[in-house]
Amino acid sequence: MAASDLIEIEQLRFSRGSHRVLDGVDLRVRQGAVVAVLGASGGGKTTLLNLMAGTLRPDAGSIRVQGREPAKLRRSELFALRRSMGMLFQHSALFTDLSVFENVAFPLRRHFRLPETLLRKLVLMKLEAVGLRGAATLRPGELSGGMGRRVALARAVVMDPILIFYDEPFTGLDPISVGIIATLIRRLNDALGATSIVVSHDVGETFSIADYGFILAGGKIIAQGTPAELRASESPLAQQFLGGRPDGPVPFHYPSAQSFLEAMGLKRWEAGRS
Repeated sequence: MAASDLIEIEQLRFSRGSHRVLDGVDLRVRQGAVVAVLGASGGGKTTLLNLMAGTLRPDAGSIRVQGREPAKLRRSELFALRRSMGMLFQHSALFTDLSVFENVAFPLRRHFRLPETLLRKLVLMKLEAVGLRGAATLRPGELSGGMGRRVALARAVVMDPILIFYDEPFTGLDPISVGIIATLIRRLNDALGATSIVVSHDVGETFSIADYGFILAGGKIIAQGTPAELRASESPLAQQFLGGRPDGPVPFHYPSAQSFLEAMGLKRWEAGRS
């Protein structure tokens, strides 16, 4: 693994039952970069994040994070590795019965015994960074979707992680909130000296902040490069995804053993006419 690579994945395979979700994935993530993992819904992007975090174990292949393989670590070692990671979940996953302040404070209370004055300063610093220090006493039910996502982002970075995972950070947000979250991802990554992996199917916003990207389809990496290189990719599948075309290598119609006429009982009628 190169000295500048924080994550290295080789020939990664993972299945759910008989369905092969990832089928020989190879990728490297450079330290300090914002890296996009793009692909259609259900294509294995979130599964890939969970494998990196060690919450799932691969069927074959290897994942090395900071030079260590999560699947081979003892429980205590894995938990220590995870403390250097932050996660922004797809639907924010805030604790509805806790205030904004306590949601952000939760990881600090869970892992450390800090004086209350120091904990308060750390939490308010992170809320200030996402523009929500004034909302510290509110409950999640009093927040808009974009505000909730920002609180979840503050919680994800409250322990100053060196690796931050973002699972569909733009889903369900209005255009202004999407722009705010995208800007925060880039700024916080650079301010913390972290490495960020952004899983998304929002091409425009993700490309606006990413240094490098991978497109995942059919369990494999079908294209990789800078945003400009990905847009110029010769892969028909990559071009279909990036262009949002309804038909192409991924067909509009789900495969069926019968033709439409057979399914409608019209096959014999058509033969009788000819």
